[in-house]
Amino acid sequence: MTPTPHLTASAVRTERPAEFQPAERSVLPHAGNATVDIVVPVYNEERALPGCLRTLHARLSAGFPFPWRITVADNASTDQTLATARRLADELPGVGVVHLDRKGRGLALRTVWGASDADIVAYMDVDLSTGLDGLLPLVAPLASGHSDIAIGSRLAPGARTVRGPRREFVSRCYNGIIRLTHGVRFTDAQCGFKAARTEVLRPLLKVTRDDAWFFDTELLLLAEHNGLRVHEVPVDWVEDVDTRVDVVSTATDDLRGLWRMARLKASGDARVEVPARPEPAAEHPDAVLAPATRRGALSWEVGCFVAIGIVSTIGQALLYWLLRGWWTPAMANLVSLFVLTVLNTEANRRLTFRHSTAPPARAHLGAGVLFVLGYLVTSGAVLWFKWLDPGASPAAETLVLATASVVVTGVRFAVLRLAVFASPRRRTR
Repeated sequence: MTPTPHLTASAVRTERPAEFQPAERSVLPHAGNATVDIVVPVYNEERALPGCLRTLHARLSAGFPFPWRITVADNASTDQTLATARRLADELPGVGVVHLDRKGRGLALRTVWGASDADIVAYMDVDLSTGLDGLLPLVAPLASGHSDIAIGSRLAPGARTVRGPRREFVSRCYNGIIRLTHGVRFTDAQCGFKAARTEVLRPLLKVTRDDAWFFDTELLLLAEHNGLRVHEVPVDWVEDVDTRVDVVSTATDDLRGLWRMARLKASGDARVEVPARPEPAAEHPDAVLAPATRRGALSWEVGCFVAIGIVSTIGQALLYWLLRGWWTPAMANLVSLFVLTVLNTEANRRLTFRHSTAPPARAHLGAGVLFVLGYLVTSGAVLWFKWLDPGASPAAETLVLATASVVVTGVRFAVLRLAVFASPRRRTR
């Protein structure tokens, strides 16, 4: 992996540093005076920039409850975008300009966010496709300390979008691939509407490498991998067809980025030192708390494991029955067993061991190895029994097979719990 070269001092120019504008009113108790720096990255946006800044500035001035400023991050525009940004900065108090000599949204955000002195940094696309009603819900959980990163989501329950079927399909497929390959819980990686607490963001920025559109996904994968709390805000989103995004090349770059992030996680280099969040504690002074034991967690894990096993067995039987109309018994059994093993593992990853940070690849690989070993052990037990007693009845063989299956299932649960899905803390203990 080749690190992205740092920009030289001459490559980044803070054209017009802006002062934070005071909050008009405080509607959030205990929010303090958290300062918010809202970055608008632009490349050749001389047409869209004036409407964006005037609309955003008017909304913030009308009653945003935190000290704020707007920073236009011009990344190597070749039209009059920079001149337009300077003129608007003179016109609108609280608007600053930063110019970069290289192109790339990820580069612009990493550079401006990394140098910001605000408590909270955010960004939004210049086309304002995301409704500004979501800005306060985006920032509030960060100001209160409840969350570390907040993202707008077009796919979360309650979100409303107006966009063409092609972009809808591509977006859902890409986010589905992220969840399948990395096991993440956020729903929308690339909505151009995000915010983060600067304190926890800076360590992540040192690891990010993408200069373009994959930067958003990269940042979120690192955040969740390091145990940060990601807050999702369902947003209203209206597509602006005047876009600079090349869908095909961006999709290709995103897939390469996902593979790079998988290798980064596997190597351990994705782990960074972030401020620790206090353990959950009861607010009520007279709360009656359960004993500090994992007995409740173990009961949940055993119960889920057994229930998923029962459902998987029924599902395999049904799939086998459906496939037998086209395939031989051996092929139908192989395919049904493979499909249900994958689904069983995914269900256990999401439910039984839902607090585990094990990546999906390790989970499915470990479960696959256990499946093969279990198959060999159960088959070997029956063959060994037949060798000892060639005249044994089918009922006796079935009993041996059932006994071996119970033993294998118990061992499989123990290995999954203690090794495959174990958190780093549990493995250390």
